[in-house]
Amino acid sequence: MSDLRLRDDLVAAMGAGVHAPLSDADFDGLARRILEHQWARNRVFARFCAARGVRPGSWSSWRDLPPVPARAFRERGLVSRGPAEAVFRTSGTTSGTTSGGAARGEHRVPDLSLYHASLLPNFEAHLLPDGARLDMISLIPSPLEVPDSSLSHMIGVVADRLVRDARYFVGREGRIDERGLGAALRAAEAEGEPMLVVGTAFAFVHLLDALARDGTRFRLPAGSRAMETGGFKGRTRTVPRDELYAAIQTRLGIPSGRIVNEYGMTELLSQFYEPVLTGGARLHRPPPWVRTRVLDPATLEELPPGREGLLCHFDLANLGSVCCLLTEDMGVEPPEAEGGGFRVLGRNPGAEPRGCSLAMDDLMTAIRGGGR
Repeated sequence: MSDLRLRDDLVAAMGAGVHAPLSDADFDGLARRILEHQWARNRVFARFCAARGVRPGSWSSWRDLPPVPARAFRERGLVSRGPAEAVFRTSGTTSGTTSGGAARGEHRVPDLSLYHASLLPNFEAHLLPDGARLDMISLIPSPLEVPDSSLSHMIGVVADRLVRDARYFVGREGRIDERGLGAALRAAEAEGEPMLVVGTAFAFVHLLDALARDGTRFRLPAGSRAMETGGFKGRTRTVPRDELYAAIQTRLGIPSGRIVNEYGMTELLSQFYEPVLTGGARLHRPPPWVRTRVLDPATLEELPPGREGLLCHFDLANLGSVCCLLTEDMGVEPPEAEGGGFRVLGRNPGAEPRGCSLAMDDLMTAIRGGGR
């Protein structure tokens, strides 16, 4: 079966939307086809799986696949053969390293159609569930400013496809255009049109600090909503979420119950949102084409609800790289969560967990075992 047929089947599954369930059997069927594709085109991944005791035909469920540590994306061997339509990089400088000197992770995406098929229905279901077509204010740089940012690319696609008009007020270096943004917020107040405001938590903090210094408050029209993406990693200052949301409500007039947290990462082509605009709880729910587990940091065994561990995501949209990703984020599946979902608890503290370390050892052996 051709690669194009597999891609089209994945696009169709995602296009059905976040409310169309994907059975375990259907998920396993797509996962099996994807893994055959990846084993054939990503020799490093194939050797990694073999080192972990998994070969084509030896597994019965997606749960049997060995998770690849997210930091493996800093190793250039972990890519599928062929050209990339886009290359997304983890946060850092333009020189190819982070501010601390470590190599930046790279996610080479051969075909952006899967990324778009995943992000559009997911964003719409959680930020625009009422079918509204709003103007958008972005505290995230445009994709023209930061073309290698997966987040900027995502917001650019949203701007093109899901909102009426979009204006960007943060540049490549993270500086906010306070004058232009203030004018846009005043215009929104005067016109009475609801707004969508998107930004990282750190950008919101900078904006709110500036408004507090000037004693400025806005009251955006009813129906406005905000998306914040976290984004304190590597910063010297953090603000508790409740405090941040209270300040957004005070300074922008967007009720805290209309602020949606988005959880995503460069290494995954799907995102997770809190379904608060549709009355859901403040936890992240995977879309049907993603399965999330909480794993024991030492053994990588799946943990029951209520136990804290490392978040591991199996994302069917990651056709061009690796689907089963072990993150560095701690999380928990609340026992009371109906329909699934998890809470992100932050980065794993202290030394690298034993399970991650052993997986990375096997991956480095696979990389040294030969070229792509």
